[in-house]
Amino acid sequence: MSIIKPSLVKGTRDFSPQEMIKRNFIYDTIKTVFRKYGYAEIQTPSMENLSTLTGKYGDEGDKLIFKILNSGDYLAKVDADLLNNRNSNAATSSLSEKALRYDLTVPFARYVVMHQNDIALPFKRFQVQPVWRADRPQKGRYREFYQCDVDVVGSDSLLNEAEFTLIYQEALQNLGLTDFTIKINNRKILSGIAEIIGKPELIIDMTVAIDKLDKIGFEGVTKELLERGFTAADIEVLKPVILLEGTNDQKLSRLKEVLANSVIGLKGIEEIERVFNYIEALCGTLPTAMKLELDITLARGLNYYTGCIFEVKTNEAAMGSIGGGGRYDDLTGMFGLKGLTGVGISFGADRIYDVLEELDLFPDSAVAGTKVLFSNFDQEAEKYALPLLQQLREAGIAAELYPAAAKLKKQMGYADAKNIPFVILIGSDEMQSGLLTLKDMQSGTQEKLPLAAILIRLQTFIEENQS
Repeated sequence: MSIIKPSLVKGTRDFSPQEMIKRNFIYDTIKTVFRKYGYAEIQTPSMENLSTLTGKYGDEGDKLIFKILNSGDYLAKVDADLLNNRNSNAATSSLSEKALRYDLTVPFARYVVMHQNDIALPFKRFQVQPVWRADRPQKGRYREFYQCDVDVVGSDSLLNEAEFTLIYQEALQNLGLTDFTIKINNRKILSGIAEIIGKPELIIDMTVAIDKLDKIGFEGVTKELLERGFTAADIEVLKPVILLEGTNDQKLSRLKEVLANSVIGLKGIEEIERVFNYIEALCGTLPTAMKLELDITLARGLNYYTGCIFEVKTNEAAMGSIGGGGRYDDLTGMFGLKGLTGVGISFGADRIYDVLEELDLFPDSAVAGTKVLFSNFDQEAEKYALPLLQQLREAGIAAELYPAAAKLKKQMGYADAKNIPFVILIGSDEMQSGLLTLKDMQSGTQEKLPLAAILIRLQTFIEENQS
């Protein structure tokens, strides 16, 4: 039998135990905040019916859906003419009835419609699961990655948008980040801007161009707008809006002047103001640590979002957005349930991981799993250690016994490799006296203590490293 060289599918990754501890630290921290604001967790299957997913992401998105071949003789149902003519698109529905989910949003919409008689509206859910995209792998872009979504459907209250800004603020602070900006805009404001220059049909072209302001500057944006059908006169009207500066209040005042004749534009301004008012009502005032910025150039997902739009960027590391989302209307209309509005945000967990790693922000508790290792020198010491091991575990301490008698150097090497902070050494002296030798692996110091004192020492260590 030939030996197969082990390899990974491009765009996928293995995660080591140390990486999983850190990843779970991120997920657990974020989930705790979600639950605090009344959101409950659901999960949906990795695969969906292909008909559920296609037609929901646009032509380009549909091309990135991983399709699953039908089991058995998958060619049996395919029209021979389609195969002979190499009409792969037309043959796909016969070859494949299922696909891996592209995101968590469309499966969520499907879930809401299928369970509409079982859930109470507004329905507040969060979901942390992997998704798959048949994209070209590159640095920071994978074919399999996790999404961390939180949404509420069945409520048009802007209190939801305000609470999402607080969820971002609290979760990212709890992860150790101190300098990040939560950007907010509104699709209606952008529609109003397109309206006042008489080109509402070019809103997508306009926003795609101005969204690149940070990358290509105003001259680059001007060139792209001209290429997309805008005139020099249009750009003169757009210029003060694109280059809008000042405080949020100053920006809103200027926008009210510019959009005075646009009903939809003024509606967007009103919605932004209401979000700000909700935040101040919840917190007494805008939290001093919160950098909440009205950014008119923010234009993510405009063929999807209908109201407020969010994006979060860290200022502590060279990284793109680490979160985003917005308000959408009629999410479930694609499955026949009309008129159900919703709003949601997501956290870019993979990017957040990279930022925390770069800034060395993972706490010690998110690095070490096992807190103490019992040594094992012979059968007598092993027998003595077993009930003590279980006592620590029953007290909530992650502990293990080296599984077979071995030299001390080998056991210490094992503890080092697993970043275990303490080792309990048990020899004949310890068994006779009842005083166990506790070795601090970081400092190298040792002391003899009864198990009760060791338990207190370990609990104190855990509490200090979790704070």
